[in-house]
Amino acid sequence: MSNEKLPSRSENFSEWYNQVVQRAELADYAPVRGCMVVRPYGWSIWENIQQALDKRFKATGHVNAAFPLFIPMSFLEKEKEHVEGFSPELAVVTVGGGEKLEEPLVVRPTSETIIGYMYSKWIKSYRDLPVLINQWANVVRWEMRTRLFLRTLEFYWQEGHTAHATAEEAEEETMRMLNVYTDFAENEAAVPVVPGVKSESEKFAGAVRSYTIEAMMGDRRALQSGTSHFLGQNFAKAFDIQFLDWNNELQYAWTTSWGLSTRFVGAIIMTHGDDQGLILPPRLAPIQVVIVPIYKNDDEKARVMETVNRVQSELSAFRVHVDSRTELTPGFKFNDWELRGVPLRIEIGPKDVEKGSVAFARRDIPGREGKSFVSQDGLADSVQKMLDEIQKSLFQRALAFREANTYRPDAYDELKEAVQKGWALAWWCEDADCEAKVKEDTRATTRCIPLEQEGGQGTCVVCGRPAARKVYFARAY
Repeated sequence: MSNEKLPSRSENFSEWYNQVVQRAELADYAPVRGCMVVRPYGWSIWENIQQALDKRFKATGHVNAAFPLFIPMSFLEKEKEHVEGFSPELAVVTVGGGEKLEEPLVVRPTSETIIGYMYSKWIKSYRDLPVLINQWANVVRWEMRTRLFLRTLEFYWQEGHTAHATAEEAEEETMRMLNVYTDFAENEAAVPVVPGVKSESEKFAGAVRSYTIEAMMGDRRALQSGTSHFLGQNFAKAFDIQFLDWNNELQYAWTTSWGLSTRFVGAIIMTHGDDQGLILPPRLAPIQVVIVPIYKNDDEKARVMETVNRVQSELSAFRVHVDSRTELTPGFKFNDWELRGVPLRIEIGPKDVEKGSVAFARRDIPGREGKSFVSQDGLADSVQKMLDEIQKSLFQRALAFREANTYRPDAYDELKEAVQKGWALAWWCEDADCEAKVKEDTRATTRCIPLEQEGGQGTCVVCGRPAARKVYFARAY
């Protein structure tokens, strides 16, 4: 345990991120290259994300199931675009039980193929539709450049897979889940996102259309934070998912898939953190309130701890932790909990006991400005109000940061300059050559064509031809 200063975010964002993840005990490097061990504190954040999403999934009629980790190689080869898109990232098992396998097995990179196969067995009539299934799982993608939470060989996620009788229903489902992700990101994680559609070159392999939520990180890069795909009938035709419709005619189903992963833990760290460490949004924080008792001798300790225990029980509706470590100074504890991003610290000393008050210290406002004294009467209400205020403040701050670092260039030189500083929102003709030129010249990619457009017509920032929609260009994780 160390109170050593973290690297500054402005000087070395990447090193700041790596150290925060390890020193706040969120995750550690595994002995297998590119894999991570998620530690209890990090897993607790993921559990809170799971609960917030699972509640939303079930409210929209989805149910959970589990599908195998191993997928026959022939399944991936059935959908041409899909196998081409994933082939560089596949981990393949060729030996099992000491014997060479007749057919190699792929360690699940995503489950469209094996779920498509099962749906072809289960779906026979329009009465069997829609099928709305989600699974919480781990997946493996053989990434070359890895970073804890953001890009690892193995990661954890949820993947929803649905089948519908009509294209309209499937498209509606795709958008519904995109909206669920947007609502979760903004209301639970306090991360402002831009919902939009991916370009043809950036879409999911095998999809007709891919939608995404894009978030700006503290170093002004973009992070794809959740995706929802309209798969059309591509997988239904590859896996023969057919049903008899109302007219007793055989039709192919229309399918969707959508996912959000442990990468979102990285989004929370990089959106809200500061030079002291994590700042966690109250709704997802494993510990919402930490109580630090302050005393000098046994007499003070007895009086302070009596109040601390009473306050702890009064705040039982919250995720509360009492730091009763005796070998550490209060100052060390303050720094430790700041590093771990606990939204609200309550300090209770002998004077607070006498006055019937406690000291609040907000994590989102460091130093004296974030401190206040609050009566012990009605403390649960005061804590709730403060946590709500911190949640709102984190969102507003992140939104203001994104707006301040989003540029609207009209000329190509301006675009090249803009993507070095932040995001660029510009007219684009939607030609892949213009997109490729930007990537080659700047390393920035199209992040999404936002669903909310400003309207009107313009000229492409790259080639000058007419353009109907604006797109976000940015460098990304």
